[in-house]
Amino acid sequence: MPVITNDWLDVISTEFKKPYYIKLYKTLVYEYEHYTIYPPKDDLLNAFHATPYSKVKVVILGQDPYYNPGQAHGMCFSVRPGVKIPPSLNNIYKEIHDELGTRIPNNGCLMEWAKQGVFLLNTVLTVRAGKPESHKGIGWETFTDACIKALDESSRPMVFMLWGRNARNKKILLNNPDHLVLEAAHPSPLSAYNGFFGCGHFKACNEYLEKNGLDPIDWQISDR
Repeated sequence: MPVITNDWLDVISTEFKKPYYIKLYKTLVYEYEHYTIYPPKDDLLNAFHATPYSKVKVVILGQDPYYNPGQAHGMCFSVRPGVKIPPSLNNIYKEIHDELGTRIPNNGCLMEWAKQGVFLLNTVLTVRAGKPESHKGIGWETFTDACIKALDESSRPMVFMLWGRNARNKKILLNNPDHLVLEAAHPSPLSAYNGFFGCGHFKACNEYLEKNGLDPIDWQISDR
């Protein structure tokens, strides 16, 4: 399994010694040996590698990784260049276009966001191929809750974007009055018209960051 080598390790290292995580680790070793699991092991912690704890300005919460071949690479909603843009991400791009006038990019790789401080966290970090939510309840939720709580405890200005029921359920973990918490429907085609389109989150996020003396996020993803 990959290891975290940046300042996230100082923040969450105690989790690795807890019984739930030891059990989770053993489960993952078995799962990767006996099934096709996404993302590949080397990509499992990409969200942490790409966005150190001290650099997080925005948190976007996903559910679990894409479960089709070649899609998941360790950051929620993101896919590698050359992979077809998934419908939910396409709707995210449409909302950013409507809010900020950005161009719809030709790829779904969100690394440019991550490098600017957008932490792209799935609440469950792995999934069996073709079986959504198959790793729900094996321990990831406890681990990612600890990560969310650690972010909430930070005194730095921070924006949390909670889309859909599963993400919005995490609001109970967010108690810092200085942070901005934004809620909306999930960008999935099944729910985007029920409150995601027109949510204004990306504009509101940048306004908050600028008000607090931080550079806004450049939401325009470059073509590749």
